[in-house]
Amino acid sequence: MSPSNHHVAHQLRVLIYYHLDCNLLRNALFFAGRLHAYEPRATEAAYLLALCHLRLGQLKAAYDSSKNPGSRGTHLGCSYIFAQTCLGLERYGEGLAALEKSRSLWVSRNSWNKHTESRRQPLPDAAAVHCLQGKLSHAYGDTNRAIECYAEALKLNSLMWDAFVGLCDLGVNVRIPNIFKMTTAMTTAMESGSGEETFVDVLEDSPPSDNFFNKQAHAPQIPNSNDPFSIATNRINGDTRSNFTKSALYEKLNGSTSTVTPISAIAGMEPEVLDTPTASNGGVIASQDPWNAEWKPVRSFHEGSAAAEPPLAPARKTRTIAGLDMKFGIDAPPRMKASHIRIKSRAHGDSEEMDGVASTISSFMTSSMAERKRTVSGQIAQGVTSNATSQQNLNANDPMAPQRRSVRLFNQIRPQSNKFSASTGSLGLKEGRDIKKAKPAGTRRAQLSTVGRVVSGNRKHTDPMEVDSKEGRYEIPIVPAPINPKPVVSEKTKESESLQYLLELFTKLGSGYFALSHYRCDEALKIFNSIAPSQRETPWVLAQMGRALFEQTSYAEAEKYFVRIKAMSPARLEDMEVYSTILWHLKNEVDLAFLAHEILDIDRLSPQAWCAVGNSFSLQRDHDQALKCFKRATQLDPKFAYAFTLQGHEHVANEEYDKAMAAYRSGIAAENRHYNAWYGLGRVYEKQGKYNVAEQHYRTAAGINPTNAVLVCCIGVVLEKMKNPKAALIQYARSCDLAPKSALSRFKKARVLMALQQPDQALMELNVLKDIAPDEANVHFLLGRVYKILRQKGEAIKHFTTALNLDPKASHYIKEVMEQMEDEDDEDGPMAG
Repeated sequence: MSPSNHHVAHQLRVLIYYHLDCNLLRNALFFAGRLHAYEPRATEAAYLLALCHLRLGQLKAAYDSSKNPGSRGTHLGCSYIFAQTCLGLERYGEGLAALEKSRSLWVSRNSWNKHTESRRQPLPDAAAVHCLQGKLSHAYGDTNRAIECYAEALKLNSLMWDAFVGLCDLGVNVRIPNIFKMTTAMTTAMESGSGEETFVDVLEDSPPSDNFFNKQAHAPQIPNSNDPFSIATNRINGDTRSNFTKSALYEKLNGSTSTVTPISAIAGMEPEVLDTPTASNGGVIASQDPWNAEWKPVRSFHEGSAAAEPPLAPARKTRTIAGLDMKFGIDAPPRMKASHIRIKSRAHGDSEEMDGVASTISSFMTSSMAERKRTVSGQIAQGVTSNATSQQNLNANDPMAPQRRSVRLFNQIRPQSNKFSASTGSLGLKEGRDIKKAKPAGTRRAQLSTVGRVVSGNRKHTDPMEVDSKEGRYEIPIVPAPINPKPVVSEKTKESESLQYLLELFTKLGSGYFALSHYRCDEALKIFNSIAPSQRETPWVLAQMGRALFEQTSYAEAEKYFVRIKAMSPARLEDMEVYSTILWHLKNEVDLAFLAHEILDIDRLSPQAWCAVGNSFSLQRDHDQALKCFKRATQLDPKFAYAFTLQGHEHVANEEYDKAMAAYRSGIAAENRHYNAWYGLGRVYEKQGKYNVAEQHYRTAAGINPTNAVLVCCIGVVLEKMKNPKAALIQYARSCDLAPKSALSRFKKARVLMALQQPDQALMELNVLKDIAPDEANVHFLLGRVYKILRQKGEAIKHFTTALNLDPKASHYIKEVMEQMEDEDDEDGPMAG
């Protein structure tokens, strides 16, 4: 009989998810093809097939697989994958239409806090779909719609980082504290989530939680007994074994531990429950018998014994333990007296298996539980007599005698219920009797207990408790540790605390990124420096700090950050185009060439690698090769705006202004807020003598990046060329305020001041500039002219001579100015006379 397609399809889906989780994408794709063959009309099969194609980077195949159900909006997963492929294939309108048609499937979904290591939500929720809509709208050119979608995504999930980055990249002014906070949807998801309370750090001597054991439906329960210290048993091959936790004998034989049903689940069960074994995970004894024997029910002690069985041990005088005080509804037996009882306890290594059962009290076997004794190897003990006293005395001197059953079972089972009969005789100890602590054979030690083991005297131990008979005897009540379980810890409380920590962290990260996106570099650096070192010393944060310094033209400082990034993450490609530009400005040919080769070896299909190679050729003044590299970068990523800008710079160097303008416009089309492209267009128009248009483009770039001193200085240069020195002076002064160490801005400011007949102020600026650029010939030449105007001939000749030494090529022009100064002196001589 062949199986139904439904069950075959179910197995295939299981295989697909298995291989997807194991990142075996090729295998998943193969099984997805088989599933689609079984169910060609099933939308789930189409979704899984498209998902495999998408994860393999096969956008066109994923587009085709998800188009039919995705474009119609009949399956949320197909619509989401279809929209993602449309984003990659630049079919933005189709993707937006598909998401709108499936709105009813996702508008009320909220999967926040429902993803764990063992649980997944394969379909997106409303926040994820809104974020994808924002990306599609942004790429489509609908900026307002993109802002709305990003805002909706953040309202539903404030940790949707992509949506926040999208808003920052669009230049939207946002209030960071209002974004990174608990939203209504997140609070609802937390309240409706698992939110289970977990018992943590429970004392080893405390009883297990009822909530925990209620989940274990197959756990057998211990039957009632008239004896509070009786032990329900299972017989294995004629041997009776007790069901206590971590029996030393059982561990030695089986090499494993056993689990015990909690005390709270004991009362009211049938005696036959414990006689039949259960599943290995839920039974009283979890592991199998070493001899693979069949489990048999316990025989009644009133039944006739088999002929082969040895005679039962005689009834012993019963004993009890005083000072229980455990609220089990029984009277405390008389205290037992002993001399120098040293009580040792040791917690077992696995506290989870203990569950707090075997660490409270110890018990003796009653006379009704007279069991046969066996050795550690499982053989029946020999020489059992009917006289308990003589047997005790005999075995006390026999080191090879088998250990009594009462010794092995001592300290294992606590009182179970208030239904236990109090009619059982008291287990008393004779006055002056030695009490010794038993030590099991081998290296295993007894499990944790609040009282010591009482040795029945039938076996000699290697590590007995010595009793000093010379000292006085006194009573020691055996009091178990109080049962005080640790308080219940709410997972919701811990989740709230951790979430609040993350929100505070993301508030700082978001504030820094927002400040950097608006080119408030000083503020961004201050925020990033306030982050904890564990988060600050990461590639992403260091890259943002390096970019901030790069925007401030602090290239040497920015280089240090990128060096740390390369040491921390050698294979990182993101922001490496900025690092290559920093090395270009520093004229570091060797490091730039090495960086280009290194990135190219990592991924030769990344645009960052080809930008680094292009910058290396540009530094060597090989502009044609640099252009080829930058074009290759734009081919690999048509949205990589910085590559278009670098391409335009190379065209300007080759004086190919038309091609440069086309490259800059392509960069603006890829990213409207890419101020470098606007600056490039202004530069081209300035070279063409179109100063009005150049000023507009410079101002547009400065509007995007108002803290860039170079852009402000360029506006001043254009104004100066337009014969507007006063307006140019304002721009130069602003540029000097933004970058006090900018030599170019201060030089141009001093020159305008001289043109405006303000030599004293010009002299002040030049003296500052002389300290910034002491080896610049133009600075000394301008200083000479200022001193000439101020009639300080000695200082003027001094600076003219310095300029002449620094720039011998300009000697003709400098000598001409010096001769003019001498001619003026000659003309002033007769007049003075």
